[in-house]
Amino acid sequence: MKTTATIITFNEAEHIREACESVSWADEILVVDADSTDATREIAAACGARVLRRAWPGFAAQKQFAAESAQHDWIFSLDADERVSPELRAAVEDLLYTKDEELADGYRIARRSFYMGRWISGGGWYPDHQLRFYRRTRGRWVGAHVHESVRMDEGTRVETLRGGDLLHYTGRDAAYHHRMIGERYAPLAARQAFEAGKRTTPLRIAVSAPAAFARSYILKGGFRDGFPGYCIARFAAHHAFLKNLLLWEMVQKQRSEVRE
Repeated sequence: MKTTATIITFNEAEHIREACESVSWADEILVVDADSTDATREIAAACGARVLRRAWPGFAAQKQFAAESAQHDWIFSLDADERVSPELRAAVEDLLYTKDEELADGYRIARRSFYMGRWISGGGWYPDHQLRFYRRTRGRWVGAHVHESVRMDEGTRVETLRGGDLLHYTGRDAAYHHRMIGERYAPLAARQAFEAGKRTTPLRIAVSAPAAFARSYILKGGFRDGFPGYCIARFAAHHAFLKNLLLWEMVQKQRSEVRE
């Protein structure tokens, strides 16, 4: 089977070369760039990628566009800050020589994150299975604001690919992590919850942070990762608090507008 590796980008000059090199085994590398102002497109093209330029419509929509624009039906979706490990490459290449009727329609892959100088194993961050290798004719990307994912058609077969991890080089430092929660993840998660009809209360806001910390650090084993695990749990608590607070503000604003 022939495969297209798809990567969506915006100002990823720092990462795109290594990302492209990690999927050099693919029959096609397709980069869909959202009007980067750095050298992302030039570096990707130099790596042999086919580069398309498209204004940013959201994560799911951009990834779906990339899949639809690919030359081949088998899609391996990669983020610019991710890398295919040698072990994962070997596992994927084994599939390339498997008879089509023996293949599943999609494969979940374990993702391991590098954070604060170490590979993380707890806190809910590993194995963090992601469905990234799939037949585009049997699934599509969905997700209104955050947590985009591939939704496979009814009746399809999805398996977990054994052997190797997708390596995720997450936030560069604590300031970056904090900024992304405040500027992207918490606001988008709150908006998604609001549009889904979810509501919150002052009590839920108050307990959301300690509950998130306990879940990450204790229940999901974040303590095993030492100080980075503690930081991950603290940021999880901050995200939960801010998401619920922003959701509460949206609800109050809506009620105020209705009264007027």
